[in-house]
Amino acid sequence: MQVTFVVTILVGAPIVAVLSVLVELPTWGARVSFAVRVGAPIWFLTAVSVFAYAKYKRDDEETDEPSTQSE
Repeated sequence: MQVTFVVTILVGAPIVAVLSVLVELPTWGARVSFAVRVGAPIWFLTAVSVFAYAKYKRDDEETDEPSTQSE
């Protein structure tokens, strides 16, 4: 969860900032609404990506471990 938060801030904040230049945001409400509309999909994609990476690494580590079962 912490990785998701940090990656979302590092990747998502610049994306939201750049996209906000292209849109007129006259009020704080409009700014908040814009940040939520754009930030939510970024957070979701980041969360899914971090989960998939963690699952991949976990599966990879399990296959690398030598078998402890005696035959």
